[in-house]
Amino acid sequence: MTARLTGAARAAQLATLAGWTEVPGRDAIARGFKFADFNQAWGFMTRVALAAEKADHHPEWSNVYNRVEIVLSTHDAGGLSEKDVALARFIDSLL
Repeated sequence: MTARLTGAARAAQLATLAGWTEVPGRDAIARGFKFADFNQAWGFMTRVALAAEKADHHPEWSNVYNRVEIVLSTHDAGGLSEKDVALARFIDSLL
């Protein structure tokens, strides 16, 4: 089981994630992305999906045309974990 991030460790990790915000009422982080068109958005989602599958850690997300909304939380940890931070960093590296 993955450990939930709390206290100073949580604050330190969140400080390294530009653009990600805490989700009110949940122990999760979120970020929205806007692309030139649907093709670019779908390509981005495909790259994220391949990495998420490899890590066995899957985002909550939605896509409408050129917009992608992603929420990260580790369900078996009951909230934010290192898995979420690692996936957020990978996602950011795609931009």
